[in-house]
Amino acid sequence: MNVSTWVWLVSLAVLVVVLTIDLLIIGRRPHEPSIREASIWTAVYVGLAVIFGVGLWFVSGSGPAGEFFTGYLTEKSLSVDNLFVFVIIMSRFAVPRVYQQKVLMIGIILALVMRGGFIAAGTALIERFSFVFYIFGAFLIYTAINLARQGEPDAEEFKENALIRVSRRVLPISRDYHDGKMTDRRHGRLVFTPMLIVMIAIGTTDLIFALDSIPAIFGITQEPYLVFTANVFALMGLRQLYFLLGGLLNRLVYLSYGLAVVLGFIGVKLVLEALADNRLSFVNEGQPVGWAPHIPIWLSLSVIVGTLAVATVASLAKSSRDRRRELTKLP
Repeated sequence: MNVSTWVWLVSLAVLVVVLTIDLLIIGRRPHEPSIREASIWTAVYVGLAVIFGVGLWFVSGSGPAGEFFTGYLTEKSLSVDNLFVFVIIMSRFAVPRVYQQKVLMIGIILALVMRGGFIAAGTALIERFSFVFYIFGAFLIYTAINLARQGEPDAEEFKENALIRVSRRVLPISRDYHDGKMTDRRHGRLVFTPMLIVMIAIGTTDLIFALDSIPAIFGITQEPYLVFTANVFALMGLRQLYFLLGGLLNRLVYLSYGLAVVLGFIGVKLVLEALADNRLSFVNEGQPVGWAPHIPIWLSLSVIVGTLAVATVASLAKSSRDRRRELTKLP
């Protein structure tokens, strides 16, 4: 794709406008969104992504549109997995429901900034070093194996990282959230509220997930504009989705295994495509490996959609069976 500067500028301007609207909604009236409100906003954001993808289809053809939708679906799924950790963090630090919107919004902004930096760095590395795809592929396969071993994160397994522990020791932290602000005045002394610790926890979590998501999207498309827009649309509406899914998150018990399969598939895809375009002197004498295929985007999309659908259906079926089993045990 030959994306002009003005297209980039318009896209960034639209992103800023949408984020500003979200911030104004939260700033005007901190509250816990109703199911109806969360449903409407989630539908709006998903609709915007679909409209953008269809527009790409008409302007640039089926190839870029297919890459966008595949990347969007992958990043959206990884973002939903982020929500498991967000739920644990909110519970661990007892964040009042009315302030959780603010935490999520700032978390999304931090994620956008971090992923933007990783996208720029990843693009520069790909242009300069051909072996980067081998590294990305190996990293995704390693991540997939770890994800399959660990399963969904558990509140009892959550451990505060070194940055959080240091912040607790060094900074004066109050006990209450003081209207969701990060600072407060106590007896003329400036203190920080637990909201600051929550933001640190969310920020470090965003950093970890960005390390997974960026290699995954580069395994689908190397077009920076598509990488960027797929990430932006995947993160938009995540705040509303958090409240819409609610208790359903706890029922998606097999989502991590589905994501492990997806990340493993993309990792293998990256390695195969790196072999097919090989230029490393110590691999096949610097020549492309003939048997290594280029996996078409339609196949990638089919594998990702199919895997996530199976994981979701299997999760809901298991949760339903477990619930019925618990009900039968009641006196």
